[in-house]
Amino acid sequence: MLARKSIIPEEYVLARIAAENLRKPRIRDRPRKARFIAKNGACNLAHKNIREQGRFLQDIFTTLVDLKWRHTLVIFTMSFLCSWLLFAMMWWLVAFAHGDMDPSTENPSNSTKWTPCVTCVRSFTSAFLFSIEVQVTIGFGGRMMTEECPLAITVLILQNIVGLIINAVMLGCIFMKTAQAHRRAETLIFSRQAVIAVRNGKLCFMFRVGDLRKSMIISASVRIQVVRKTTTPEGEVIPIHQVDIPVDNPIESNNIFLVAPLIICHVIDKRSPLYDISASDLALQDLELIVILEGVVETTGITTQARTSYVAEEILWGHRFVPIVTEEEGVYAVDYSKFGNTIKVAAPRCSARELDEKPSILIQTLQKSELSHQNSLRKRNSMRRNNSIRRSNSMRRTNSSLIVPKVQFITPEGSQSASET
Repeated sequence: MLARKSIIPEEYVLARIAAENLRKPRIRDRPRKARFIAKNGACNLAHKNIREQGRFLQDIFTTLVDLKWRHTLVIFTMSFLCSWLLFAMMWWLVAFAHGDMDPSTENPSNSTKWTPCVTCVRSFTSAFLFSIEVQVTIGFGGRMMTEECPLAITVLILQNIVGLIINAVMLGCIFMKTAQAHRRAETLIFSRQAVIAVRNGKLCFMFRVGDLRKSMIISASVRIQVVRKTTTPEGEVIPIHQVDIPVDNPIESNNIFLVAPLIICHVIDKRSPLYDISASDLALQDLELIVILEGVVETTGITTQARTSYVAEEILWGHRFVPIVTEEEGVYAVDYSKFGNTIKVAAPRCSARELDEKPSILIQTLQKSELSHQNSLRKRNSMRRNNSIRRSNSMRRTNSSLIVPKVQFITPEGSQSASET
């Protein structure tokens, strides 16, 4: 390195490196767009600067259901604890106002008979225990109501009503959180990638959907939306422009019978946003295809929704899903290990518009695929033939090595006798 520096001037080396860097094309990766819907169905959206926070309190039940579990459990515990403390204070005040806290009433004289409002309530601790017994209807038998104070009877009725309301709201909230619709959507799966291939002479966008549970989804329907950033002719920028695209379904009601995994197909025609997109243009497109599966859970009757999305990098051009449903001993078996597997098939690389304008492209593509398939079959057959010939030759060599040569024996009389051993 020192010898080179002594021979070549440093200024020349720096100038040459700068010239080489200028000649090399600089390839910059396109900034990856944020997904609107994640693969697990979660919406990638953050709500900020909400000034009218009071609207969430107007729908308090939905707010409680939407909270996280740790917040729900804290509210559940604090609601009961606060109600017990509140009514414990009320019971203590009733006992104090009636004079039950007076030490002279603990051992009354025989001539004067003292009747307290609540027996055995001599402190705030005993009032708190009595409040718990009243609200949760435990009743250990030591503390009990008497007919001496009408105010105490009113407090008892009020506490029972408040306790029933708290039980109904909090238990209903916990039940709704455990039976939420998105819990059932966890067993509705989509293929990790989508494909574009030729089906029935048309370019089609396809993906696979399946249900892991035996209990089916009733009246299941699939919708597809394309989300992209668009600009109107007036110059208005729409960051999330949603366009519905039709799903190819032979049933007029657009419902699917999701008893086994199905391949959902969208025909790329003039109504499709993918009509002008070719295989080379797909990687440059800034679009996201959102898939929404809706239906009613058979066991609970609750409407559920499962979502996923496919961006341009997750769409395979010229691929097809492998079949995973087979009939085994009179039963249709589904192999979920091949749920997202695809195979490469012949498909034109042009857009659907060019394919409609020049139908010969599809014919030429299919002919080329047929020729390549025949050539692969010939090569396979020739390889099998060569292998069979090699095996037969090896077997012949083996058999020839096992043959024992003929040996001649000479008798004393001079006659020769040949025998094989």
